[in-house]
Amino acid sequence: MLVITRKAGDRVQIGDDITVTLLEITGSSVRLGIDAPAEVAVYRHEILQAVQEENRAAAEANAELPPPPSASS
Repeated sequence: MLVITRKAGDRVQIGDDITVTLLEITGSSVRLGIDAPAEVAVYRHEILQAVQEENRAAAEANAELPPPPSASS
């Protein structure tokens, strides 16, 4: 993990096309601006974890269902 100190308005470049700007520091909160191409997914970590957990739970629930009846010809 890279740890750096930045001031409001400072930027960090990731690769050629992602820029993270420290917009504001208020108490223990910071506001970041992330400029990335549309094809790059940017998620808050806790939201991504919640979605992944819901997907796992749904997959497990589907695995427990009995198979659908086969079609008779």
